[in-house]
Formats: sequence, C-alpha cells, structure tokens
Amino acid sequence: MGALTFTPSGIYCAAGDFYIDPWRPVDRALITHGHADHARSGMGSYLATDIAAPVMRHRLGDIPIDAVRYGETRQIGGATVSFHPAGHVPGSAQIRVEVAGEVWVASGDYKVVDDGLSTPFEPVPCHHFITESTFGLPVFRWQPQDVIARELNGWWAACAAAGKTAFLGCYALGKAQRLLTLLNPDQGPILTHTAIENTNAVLRGQGLRLPDTVPAGPDLTPKDHPGAIVLCPPSAIGSAWARKFGAQETGFASGWMALRGIRRRRAGDRGFVISDHADWPGLLDAIKATQAENIYVTHGYTDIFSRYLNENGWAAQVIPTEFGSEEEDAA
Repeated sequence: MGALTFTPSGIYCAAGDFYIDPWRPVDRALITHGHADHARSGMGSYLATDIAAPVMRHRLGDIPIDAVRYGETRQIGGATVSFHPAGHVPGSAQIRVEVAGEVWVASGDYKVVDDGLSTPFEPVPCHHFITESTFGLPVFRWQPQDVIARELNGWWAACAAAGKTAFLGCYALGKAQRLLTLLNPDQGPILTHTAIENTNAVLRGQGLRLPDTVPAGPDLTPKDHPGAIVLCPPSAIGSAWARKFGAQETGFASGWMALRGIRRRRAGDRGFVISDHADWPGLLDAIKATQAENIYVTHGYTDIFSRYLNENGWAAQVIPTEFGSEEEDAA
C-alpha cells in the first residue's frame, strides 16, 4: 500500500491518519485551497497555507484551522508533509507527502502561468503525482494575459461608448481578483457584487494589492456610475439586482468559453477565455517537471487525458473523486 490511498471519504494517508481535500467529514483534513469542492465544512481540524486560511475562515466560519507557510515541513505521525505553490488562486498549494522515502504530491487545482497575483506554481519532484485534468484536451490552450486584458478593456470601452453597463460573470475567489488586475481603472468605475467584494476585503487585509472597487450593494445608485463595469458571480447575471442597471452587455470569463457550444448555451454577449486551471500544454509541462512515473488523474477529462499519458510513457490511471470545478459556475 502506498503512502496515499483513495477512499470513499477522500485521499487518505494512513501513516499520518489524515485526508487531503476530503469530501466527507473526517477528523483531520489537509486542504489545498479554499474553493468549495476542496474545502468543505464539518472537518475535525484543518491544515492549509497561511494565505488560504483567512479565506477559508470567511467561507466556512470559525473552523479549527492551523496554517503553514509554503515549504514549511510538518511531521504528522509517520508522514512528512509540506505545502508548495500551485498558482491556482492566492494561497493554493500542492501537498507533498513523504512516507519511508516514498514521495507523493497531490496537486489540488493548479496553473503553471504566473498571473501576478497567486504565488507561482513550483514543480515538486515525486514518485507519484495526483493531478487534475479540468482542461485535459488539446483544444484548451490559453492566450497570454496581455491579450486577454486588451480584449476585456476594449469590450468595456465599447459598452461605455454605447451607453451600456458591462457585466462580467466570474467566480468570486481567484478569477474575480485576477480580472481586476487586468482591467484599466482609468476607463471608468469598477463595481463589484457583494460576494466578490467580501472576498476582496479578506485578500486586501492580507496585503494583496487590488485596484479600487465600488461595492454594488442594494444602496448603490447605478446612474451615479456611468461607464462602469460590474464584476459578479455568473448566477447574478440577469437577476433583479442586475436589471436595475438598465441597458447592459454581459460577458463571461472562463476556460469553458473556448468551447463554442458552451458560449452559445450561456447566451452572453461575449466570452473571455481565461482560466485559473492549467491548459493542455500546462498540464503536460507540470507532469514532466515532477519526474513522476505514476500519475493519478482526478477530475476533468480524465479518460482522454490518462489515455494520452499511458500512450506517452507514463503509468496513469483515473481516480474517481467528488472534486468539481468552480469554472462550471461560468459554463
């Protein structure tokens, strides 16, 4: 039996008696990052990075959580554990577990491109690598951030020139803050839905630098903010709250916007292809950099991606989990 095994409650380490990102309540949970499919309520104790912990408290309440710095080593029973940057969202980590010289790394969610906001991804050499494959198809290849920034700001300017408010649907943790760093605040006011602004406040409190935003709460008067762009969760697009802004165009920011069918289904005016997950080349680069021979593919295009790995020199297998993708909220 390896240092990590796959159980109905999650990824388990018997030597340390802990789980990584469990989806059932357990006594001891090590958490890669604060998104809801990885950080769930009901655990006896939590361990995460010092950057991820405040957002987890914001989302889950007064949880019993301990925090570690990137690269800091913890001995938990017979396991040596450390957290390493995953580049997915601020505070996200890959979790390295070593037991009797055998090294496993659980990636959580990750991207290999430096977004200027999250601590950049660092490959961790290991024997066994547990990887996501959210965008594990060759069609998924992301554009450089400066290209996306031009597209976003050009669309916003066109909306303002037409007397419309630009509504941009995005996930509240990670994606929204990344988009904020790409928007040009000189173009006009940047308004944020309460869910996003509350997350911004937590991250700003940790020293994360974000442009000034205006909370778009119930007391906000839209006509006082002409030419604005509004960032909100996808579920808020078309709501009574959104309709009070009058004439508007809607956009969605997600890796899924690379697929025409999903763009059509969303029926937005624009789709911006930007993701906090690795694209096809990024996944392969990350796996190569680990030097691992054994690859365990968790969520996404698992069958296709694992088949490709097996055909190209790795020993890969699909591991069923209950991880999803926050990107699905923008699909």
